[in-house]
Order: sequence, then structure tokens, then C-alpha cells
Amino acid sequence: MAECSVTVDSTDEMSYSTKEITIDKSCREFTIRLTHSGSLPKNVMGHNLVIAKTADMQAIATEGMSQGIEKDYLKTDDVRIIAYTKVIGPGEEAVVRFDTSALEAGGDNYSFFCTFPGHIAMMKGKVVVK
Repeated sequence: MAECSVTVDSTDEMSYSTKEITIDKSCREFTIRLTHSGSLPKNVMGHNLVIAKTADMQAIATEGMSQGIEKDYLKTDDVRIIAYTKVIGPGEEAVVRFDTSALEAGGDNYSFFCTFPGHIAMMKGKVVVK
């Protein structure tokens, strides 16, 4: 049976604990639990996790900057966003569950990333759908 969830930790070093999330198409729903093992305050080193098509990543992050931390540095009504968590700080966690039916298997189509300003350069990875 396929694993239909993953936990990803984020740190004060602007990193995620993984560079790749694999989603099996047999999972109708997939769950991501984002944790934060750092100690710097949320307004300094907060993190979220957003999934979108790789081609849309930078535009989503750029547009999200204008939204501020109160709106998790995201335009949450952006149709390009497949799934996202709120911005979390040290010791916090956020969980997102999403329908996988619209995801296409194969290729290098999807990525996950942090939209906190400046973090996307280091905090990103591939979403592999198989």
C-alpha cells in the first residue's frame, strides 16, 4: 500500500528536511505535515510549504510577498496553488490535505517551496507523482 502522507521539517537554516516528496497516484488524498525545529521567531524565520507547478513557483512567491505574514505570504485564492500550509514558527506545525486527482504522473511538473520572502532560493524541492 502506498504511503499517502509525509512529514517535512523546516529549520532556522532555511531548509526543509527533504528535497523530494513522492506522491503515489493510488492515494486519492495526500497529507503533508510541516514542522519547524528552529528557534528564531516566526516573523524572522517562519516557513510554509506550497505545492504548485514548477513553472508557476517564482510568480506565486513574488506575488505572495505583498500579502504579508498575516496572509502567510500567499494569495490563497491563486488557482495555480495546488496545496499550501500557513506560515509556522518554532515548535509549531501545520497540516494540509489535498486531492491528488488533478496531478499528472511523470515528468518534472511540480515543486514545493516556501513563500516567506527570500526563502524560495534555498527552500524548494521536487514533487514526484508516480
